[in-house]
Amino acid sequence: MDRAREGQRLMPAFIERHGLWTDDQRRQADEVLARLKGEDVRQVRLSFPDMHGLLRGKTLLPGAVPGALRHGCAITSTLLLKDTAHRTVVPVFTAGAGIGNADLQGGGDVVMVPDPATFRHLPWAPGTAWMICDLYHADGRPVALSTRRIAQAATARLADLGFDYVSGLEVEFHLTRLVDPKLAPADSGQPGTPPEVTLLHQGYAYLTEQRFDQIEPVLDILRRDCLALGLPLHSLELEFGPSQCEFVFSPGDGIQPADDMILFRNAVKQIARRHGYHASFMCRPQLPNAMSSGWHLHQSLRDRRTGANAFAAADGAPRLSRIGRLFLAGLLRGAAAATPFSTPTINGYKRYRANSLAPDRVAWGEDNRGALLRVLARGEPGATRIENRIGEPAANPYLYLSSQILTGLAGIEAGEEPPPAVDSPYMAEAEALPTSLESALVLLDRSDILRQGFGDGFVDHFLMIKRAEVARYNSTVTDWEHREYFDLY
Repeated sequence: MDRAREGQRLMPAFIERHGLWTDDQRRQADEVLARLKGEDVRQVRLSFPDMHGLLRGKTLLPGAVPGALRHGCAITSTLLLKDTAHRTVVPVFTAGAGIGNADLQGGGDVVMVPDPATFRHLPWAPGTAWMICDLYHADGRPVALSTRRIAQAATARLADLGFDYVSGLEVEFHLTRLVDPKLAPADSGQPGTPPEVTLLHQGYAYLTEQRFDQIEPVLDILRRDCLALGLPLHSLELEFGPSQCEFVFSPGDGIQPADDMILFRNAVKQIARRHGYHASFMCRPQLPNAMSSGWHLHQSLRDRRTGANAFAAADGAPRLSRIGRLFLAGLLRGAAAATPFSTPTINGYKRYRANSLAPDRVAWGEDNRGALLRVLARGEPGATRIENRIGEPAANPYLYLSSQILTGLAGIEAGEEPPPAVDSPYMAEAEALPTSLESALVLLDRSDILRQGFGDGFVDHFLMIKRAEVARYNSTVTDWEHREYFDLY
């Protein structure tokens, strides 16, 4: 018995044994432990992003954190099998969880390994720190269904070609005042009754200072806490629709913007709720006169050898470089099949309307906000970039960024030039974007580019989760159906 205990003491801890951290992360873990001793930290949230880009995890007391930084923290694997109503969509207590996957059978554990580089205090939650985690199996294998890992792998492929991925976020959302949180027992469920809210501004006075001033008090709270988190906030804007606003971020490298988006969304919702407001990143809420919210992704590549913007023409001309054109061609070729990653909700497809500042077909234009892909190459060469206007703010940021990297990479590898730019994007003879999540999933299923990029196993798992969501929607009687048919027939 003493020998067994001695062997356990001598055996390296889980993270060390499987070589899960870089030298920088080991140093950062030591810094985290020092901060826990010297700062007012009463609890630490460990979170990982699930298939939908929702953070799930556990909250540890400070005394448990050193163990988590050696061994990780166990968490149930069923969290990888939830739809957007938090329902487990497969029979996990059968062989292979009913899907031929022994790793997920029986609702056993996977291991959350904190990334110490992400340690920070949550300014709205006194005494609370936070770290994002990556997922591993008990034998040290990475969990292939981890969406953060998908993005890490995509950026690594780019790095092998000599490029860094650079992206900046423009995120629209609705910010309303909370009237009734709907917490009566009858309001519970999967999902529960959404809260009742009122507007903060009436909308349609786009970018007017007067309307901005009406919502500035709560925006200032959000601004202050976003900056305290270290988020690269660039501007706050009053959007077009009622109670709609936009936050714009400076560009970042690799998966950092995805990490920022995950933290930003959670922060905004939590801060707003603590102050009596409700923030929603749902694309098109069922509010009178509501406008759809989008997530515009600005992106370019940086040459790892020279540090130069690889999308900028070498002679300084206002056009994309050859690498930029090939990347653009790849984005166009993969756009329709990749929509489940940029627009993963049933609601998000109600945004694709002609002349609506959202795209409805696969086309690109030069500084044209009606196009799917807006090429910005007329300013400073260092700012040359491609803006993709397809995304909804509810998208999992790791999958959205990965879809851009992997389809753009396919364009570079294919070496095909893009078609000409269009002047009238809503009238162009071009492939239509799918008009429903159901039809978009069919295109993803058939996409060799995305199956090769994401891997068949991940694509099939993602399709299973989203098709369960679609099936539940298709079996639900809606308000529209009741109004249309109940009296007519």
